[in-house]
Amino acid sequence: MGFSTLIDILGSIMIGGILLMILLRLNDSAVQNAFQFNSESITQRNLVEIVQLLEHDFRKIGFCKDWNNFPDPTKAIIKADSTSIKFLSDVDSDKDMDTLSYILSSPSVLSQTPNPNDKMLYRQVNSEPLGGSNLGVTQFRLTYFDSFGAEIPFPILIPSEIYTMQIDLVVEDVVAYNQEYNRVFWRQIRLAARNLGNR
Repeated sequence: MGFSTLIDILGSIMIGGILLMILLRLNDSAVQNAFQFNSESITQRNLVEIVQLLEHDFRKIGFCKDWNNFPDPTKAIIKADSTSIKFLSDVDSDKDMDTLSYILSSPSVLSQTPNPNDKMLYRQVNSEPLGGSNLGVTQFRLTYFDSFGAEIPFPILIPSEIYTMQIDLVVEDVVAYNQEYNRVFWRQIRLAARNLGNR
């Protein structure tokens, strides 16, 4: 055993180390791809759930199963802001008007979560406790337009001027891989509740 055997051993160790590094990188890449695929799927499902609820509720602004109980749809929106809205709707179709609110919290409400940007989107019916769950909402923005299509500036002093609205919603991962958060954006342009048009 001489010098060439020692070189062979060192060469084998180097090649084995390189192969081990390649295997570790492949494993890490496979784990990252699986995590990102799963988190993208969860993020998109969260977005779909929120959008379905928003569209259902917002299209029923001013709705009452017995229209005689709410004859003036111009009073349907009580308060409107860029990140919150409060309106009247017959939520459970019992012929009585309910007050429905959507409110976006500040990031500090979810300060214990890994994503520093996520916020709670609350939904409140009448005086019930605020309801919400962390679905990764990072942006919920409302823009309001009058019957001529002109944007109404904030603060909105006369909610009865609102004829249509735009909803912008961004949902991110609640947990990220290597601080990379998947992001999904949805926009509803000029959503018009049927009852807001009955004026």
